[in-house]
Amino acid sequence: MSGAQGKIEELQKRVLFTLLMLGVFRVATQVPTPGIDSAALTSFFSNMGGSMFGIFNNFTGGALERFSVLALGIMPYITSSIIFSLLAISFPALAEIQKEQDGHKKIQQWTRYATVILCSIQGFGLAVGLENIKSPSGLPIVLEPGFGFRALTVITLTAGTMFVMWLGEQITERGIGNGISLIIFAGIAAGIPGGIKDTINLFSNGELTGLNLLLVAGVMIAAFWIIIYTEKAFRKIPVQYAKRVVNNRVFGGQASHLPVKVNIAGVMPPIFASALLGFPTTISTFVPETSPLKMYMDTIQASLYPGQTLYNVVFVGLIVFFCYFYAQIQFKTEDISESLKKNGGFIPGIRPGAKTAEFLDIVVSRLTLVGSIYMSLICIMPAILFNVAKVPFYFGGTSLLILVGVAIDTMAQAESFMISQKYDSSYKAKGKYSGAGRRF
Repeated sequence: MSGAQGKIEELQKRVLFTLLMLGVFRVATQVPTPGIDSAALTSFFSNMGGSMFGIFNNFTGGALERFSVLALGIMPYITSSIIFSLLAISFPALAEIQKEQDGHKKIQQWTRYATVILCSIQGFGLAVGLENIKSPSGLPIVLEPGFGFRALTVITLTAGTMFVMWLGEQITERGIGNGISLIIFAGIAAGIPGGIKDTINLFSNGELTGLNLLLVAGVMIAAFWIIIYTEKAFRKIPVQYAKRVVNNRVFGGQASHLPVKVNIAGVMPPIFASALLGFPTTISTFVPETSPLKMYMDTIQASLYPGQTLYNVVFVGLIVFFCYFYAQIQFKTEDISESLKKNGGFIPGIRPGAKTAEFLDIVVSRLTLVGSIYMSLICIMPAILFNVAKVPFYFGGTSLLILVGVAIDTMAQAESFMISQKYDSSYKAKGKYSGAGRRF
């Protein structure tokens, strides 16, 4: 009992540490960047819900809206990681470095350097952009524009992102769950009370009927059930291991399976699809009113505003594209096929090597099609609900995917931690007993 109690206490410490780090993250999002008129900035963001700013503001828990020191959030680090994943596919030399003993550490270090560069570029772009825009009431957002403000903004935002990245690494190592995912989770979850408050206000004012409120609740419950069911769904590919005789002992000959998730790509496809669709609105904001391009940009912005038919069609197309794209990154069929071959494993009826990789490609492609359809339906669900029933839905489909997906992953890691600790205790007890037997 003392060993089991110790494992529970260890898990409690990890959970408390995770909550503490997330609390530090939420406090840091309230610290503003110097030189900004907060009231003017808030007024500006009230009209930016469909832009790239509004999308990333949701993922940062309102840090971008307040232009806090964590305004860029963790997205530059995620972008850098994706860039190096693409480079590893395109350049075999980089892929070989990843396979080395310290290769992962090298790639991690290069990713951090790339994050600093991206933060500097994005921070400078945000500083220049904010200097050129005003709030709807005509007030300037930047109090004292110039080189000093730009340099201070770049340094502040870069340091903020590196701090968030450090928090994520600490959660992963000393807490429970994936730190980066939990930080995004915390940013989105921070907006839930505001969404509930807005819904209650609409109901109190008579703009939202009781029937519509029940419809929203029913859709949310159904969406949660579908997401949980699909995120846990996977296909079992049977794997057989050949028998081997080593020192007169027989190894292998066991039957196992290779699990392939329906949603291999995770939640990144809708995130980047939303970001790409937000570019026209964002660019239109920085185009001067006197420019001849302003009229064309406004037309594009109106067509690609969230909820419009063209927006939904393009959004679904981008989600499907990114689902297939990230599935190839997350599930490398050639590496898995080679690993099975080296360990004497094979799929019954499929020749090891290239044929196994081809078979896995077909399986992944079919599962990704199902996963992309499921993800597209969840992401455009709020728009469909509003267009058909005229019911506002403050919790976007992408946000629901992230919230449920991260929660499932964190709970799975907590269960794995307890199971691994249980096995460690049993092995130690077995070793202790065997040692005692030898002494007698």
